[in-house]
Amino acid sequence: MKQQFYTISKYIYCWIAMFISNGLQAENLSATYNREKFLTLEEAICMARTKSVEAAVALNELKTAYWEYRTFRAELLPEMSFTATVPGYNKKYNSYQQEDGSYTFVPNNYIGMNGSVSIEQNIWLTGGKLSLTSSLDYLQQMDGNKGKRFMSIPVALTLEQPIFGVNHIKWNRRIEPVRYVEAKSAFLSATEEVTMTTINNFFNVVLAQEQVKASKQNLENANKIYEVAKAKREMGQISKNDMLQLEMNVLEARSIITDSESNLKSQMFKLRSFLGIETDDVLLPVLPDTFPSMNLLYDDVLNKALHNNSFSRNIRRRQLEADYEVAKAKGNRRQISLFAQVGFTGTDSKLNPAYSHLKDNQIVEVGFRIPILDWGKRKGQVKIAESNRDVVTSKLRQEEMDFRQNIFILVEHFNNQQRQLQLATAADKIAQQRYHTNVETFMIGKISTLDLNDSQARKDEARQKHINELFYYWYYYYQVRSITLWDFSKNCDIEADFDKIVRN
Repeated sequence: MKQQFYTISKYIYCWIAMFISNGLQAENLSATYNREKFLTLEEAICMARTKSVEAAVALNELKTAYWEYRTFRAELLPEMSFTATVPGYNKKYNSYQQEDGSYTFVPNNYIGMNGSVSIEQNIWLTGGKLSLTSSLDYLQQMDGNKGKRFMSIPVALTLEQPIFGVNHIKWNRRIEPVRYVEAKSAFLSATEEVTMTTINNFFNVVLAQEQVKASKQNLENANKIYEVAKAKREMGQISKNDMLQLEMNVLEARSIITDSESNLKSQMFKLRSFLGIETDDVLLPVLPDTFPSMNLLYDDVLNKALHNNSFSRNIRRRQLEADYEVAKAKGNRRQISLFAQVGFTGTDSKLNPAYSHLKDNQIVEVGFRIPILDWGKRKGQVKIAESNRDVVTSKLRQEEMDFRQNIFILVEHFNNQQRQLQLATAADKIAQQRYHTNVETFMIGKISTLDLNDSQARKDEARQKHINELFYYWYYYYQVRSITLWDFSKNCDIEADFDKIVRN
């Protein structure tokens, strides 16, 4: 009696547990369904270009290059500045040489104020600097003769000019515009590379979902075949070995489902993270049903890449920088500078007379520093710079050859990929039909389990290959866009409003 009670209780408990479990599963399925969201490849690309970390990095690099270029441009324009000390108090002892040659210390206690307005202009043609200054100084003694003095310089024109040295401004005018154009091209290429990463993550989810779908279908078929095989076994129409093999198929199908579902969750998380999706939406990627069909020519792609890609600007900039280092090394072998200042100055105990009785104020200085014996140090620096330039030139030549070779290979891959995709699509349809036919044939005992397993494996391989070929097609397509910065579907350059982008 007691044993019967335990048995009944056990069944009731199991029934309640199954009811609750089914209810929770239904609720979870409902919640999952509510969170499902279809996502096309175009939508994923748009989201990645605005929300991904890689897009943000590319944007910040563009902004940095923009403001560096703006800073360079500002250095070519006049700069106006105001400098003042209001007030300055000074009380100390200074050394003083008397008439007999001995020194003594005298107190000095005063209040001073000064201010100046200056306009400076870099001269890019010669590398010098021209400045126009107006200043006023005020001094009031606090001890002794407690007088006050004003000194004015209404206008002073100053020229600072290095002679025989390298003209840094002139070299910057050659390098910086190339650097900024390179940065703009690099930003467009980086945007296309974000697209390539999006395609990779997108198709990883597609492939993972197809694996889950195929594994579930395979399990369903394996269970169905196993049930049929048990009936055949009872009638003696199937061997025990085949029976065990079909049972192993069921177990393997269940194991594959577990692995494929885990892989799907992992790939789904990567895609959401890359696109900046913070919710737990179940994304359902929609495969593009059409794709641009075209045949690319190597010469055409190469010309567009050399004209638009940042690579050509990068080559030009690095060559200029190497030449600049040689010019600096040669300019440092001797240093000669010119300093000249002309203007007027006035001084008085009152402010107005300090501007009335003006006198000439002229300063001309020519300084130089020429090494007499440096044991070949500066000559060695020139040789090092020239050797480094030769190394850079050799590297750039090799990089340009590799660049052309990579474009040739990419064009070949893209043109070949269209045919591969067509073949994979046809093979996928045939493999699906063959598998369904073999399942029906096995039911009536016309083929063995080995043939059935082979058709199932071929069916899964064909589906995976079709998705992979579709992935490679879009990957190669956007890789060509990234290198050429050319939209082949619209037959125009890939452009952007950079001023608007950097100011947002």
